[in-house]
Amino acid sequence: MHNGTNLKIFSGNSNLPLAKEICAYLDMEIGDALVTSFPDSESFVRYNENIRGMDVFILQSTNSPANHNIMELLIMVDAARRASAARISVVIPFFGYARQDRKDQPRVPITSKLIANLLVAAGANRVLTMDLHAQQIQGFFDIPVDHLYASPVFFDYMRNRNTENMTIFTPDVGGMKMANAYAEVLGCPLGFVAKRRTGASTVEATNLVGEVEGREILIIDDMTETAGTLTAAAKLLKERGAKRVSAVISHCVLNDTGRERLQQGYLDELVTTNSVNMKVNDLPIKQLSVAPLLGEAIQRTHTDSSISSLFEVKGF
Repeated sequence: MHNGTNLKIFSGNSNLPLAKEICAYLDMEIGDALVTSFPDSESFVRYNENIRGMDVFILQSTNSPANHNIMELLIMVDAARRASAARISVVIPFFGYARQDRKDQPRVPITSKLIANLLVAAGANRVLTMDLHAQQIQGFFDIPVDHLYASPVFFDYMRNRNTENMTIFTPDVGGMKMANAYAEVLGCPLGFVAKRRTGASTVEATNLVGEVEGREILIIDDMTETAGTLTAAAKLLKERGAKRVSAVISHCVLNDTGRERLQQGYLDELVTTNSVNMKVNDLPIKQLSVAPLLGEAIQRTHTDSSISSLFEVKGF
C-alpha cells in the first residue's frame, strides 16, 4: 500500500503489537531497531538498518511506566536525527502527562508543555496523536500536530446497535462537547453526571441530569485509569433505574485499582481502543483496533496527502 521505499516505521517497547498491526495494514515490515535498557535502567537505542534520508515514524504510547516510555521515545528520536533521517514523525496513540495541561494551583508545572518542548528539542518534526485529554495541547508544539479521533472506530462498532432506548452520558462537564458529538450522530438524548473528587483516585457521583429510568446508558470519556469516575457513575445510574450501563473510553490505562473496580459489575461493557497495550483477561472490556486509522494517517502523511477525510463518520 505504501509508496516508495523511504518510509520506515519503528516502535518503542510500550505498544509493539499495535506497531506490528499498523505495519501489517500497510503491508510492510516493521523497522529493525534495538530498544533496550542497561541493568541500571538507562535506555539504549540502535537502528540496525540505514535510515539516512528516510521518512521515519516512531510509535510509542507514553502510558505507565510513563517516564521510562517518554525517555525511550526521546532517545529514539535523537538516534534517528543523528542517523540523518530526513523527517521524524512521532506517533503517540496515548499522550501521557496530558492532564497536567495548566496551572490550576500555585507552584505546579505544566508538564504537557515540557513534554512537547522535549520532543521538539530531541528532533521530532511532527506529531501524530489521538484523543488528547485537552485540545489545547496541540498548541504546545511548535511543529505540526495531527490530532486524530477514535470516534469513527467506535461509531463503526455501534453501527448495528439499537440506539432508540439509549441516553449518552458524560461523567464531567469537560466532556460535554465530545458526548454531544456522539448524541448527534447516534440520535440520542444527552445527560451528565455531576461528580465530586474526594481524592486523587476517589470520586463521588452526586447528581444526574438526563433520562435514565429503564434506558440503556452509554458513558463517553477520553480515558480511565482507576475507573473511579466510571464505576461511581455506573452505580448511581443503576440505582436510578438504568437497564444497562456501557462506556466508550478512548484510552484505557487501567491500574490494579481500576481492574478491581471493573470486576464489581456496575459497568456492563467497556469499549476501548488498543492505544495502550494491556491484558483484558476476565474484564468486561471490548478492545477495538485503531491500527487502520493510524496506518492510514501515516500513509497519507508520508505521501503529503490530506488526512481530513479520516475524521468523517460513514454510514450514519
